[in-house]
Amino acid sequence: MRIFDRDLVRRHRDRAAPGLSQNDFLLREAAERLTDRLLDVALAFPMALDLGCHTGQVAAAIGQSAAARSKIGALVQTDVSPKMAGLARRNSGCATATADEEFLPFADNALDLVLSNLSLHWVNDLPGALAQIRRAIKPNGLFLATLFGGETLRELRSALLEAEAETTGGAGPRVSPFTDVRDAGNLLTRAGFALPVADAESITVTYPDMFKLMADLRAMAETNAVIERRKAPSRRATFLKADEIYRSRFSDGRGRLPATFQIITMTAWAPHASQQKPLRPGSATTRLADALKTSEVPLNETTPFVAAGGEAKKP
Repeated sequence: MRIFDRDLVRRHRDRAAPGLSQNDFLLREAAERLTDRLLDVALAFPMALDLGCHTGQVAAAIGQSAAARSKIGALVQTDVSPKMAGLARRNSGCATATADEEFLPFADNALDLVLSNLSLHWVNDLPGALAQIRRAIKPNGLFLATLFGGETLRELRSALLEAEAETTGGAGPRVSPFTDVRDAGNLLTRAGFALPVADAESITVTYPDMFKLMADLRAMAETNAVIERRKAPSRRATFLKADEIYRSRFSDGRGRLPATFQIITMTAWAPHASQQKPLRPGSATTRLADALKTSEVPLNETTPFVAAGGEAKKP
């Protein structure tokens, strides 16, 4: 299934590359959070990949931490945009290449660590991309990634859909579809990873109006690249109406408009014999009642239990 125009994604990134350093606040914040997660791991990683590197925000975050630098031997950066990749090489000094996240140019078991920062939400086949990443990671290697989640830009999506329906009688996709955090862990398992964890945090950024938000999205190369998007230029009346709806429904007490960015963090490992594994059901050798220093009461059809409200009920 093709949801995104990958060539358009590349062109958006090429266009945004020269000025990204003035508009990469979300990329820098997410890169710092990835680095914090890396510091929680005791292992070192001789060969690491920054997949979808933009202009080198992950390399910069690692470079600011001596502890993080000590964990990584060599860092390779790739991006679908040649201009982004060129700036990343200039900014970080790390080896860099132009490569598409959907077609990884790495052999199986070539990498100890793969990092990806706010890039994989533009991939058409995310399960397939994760499977390729899994194959490229050595046993007991680590995958750490951030991507935008389903709550991202919910305010903008709502305002644009309603405004377009009012002004044109129909509505097309204005904001990209995003992965739901509830599905992210399942996708990691499906790709063959072990010990998958997915969690989400939201960052709220406020703007004086909807047009400044849209300008920031363009400057970050995060504008619409959905294949089914409307190709004709949008009416000015549609955007004015959307700004009006946005302001009436979501404005805070200071007259500013909030924009939600939900960031999903995915953590998983390439399987290895040394990793912990769940025990077989019924194989426990220690009783929970003993650990809690209480008596165990068998539960059966005639044994009542006390609900949260204090009323005895049957199971």
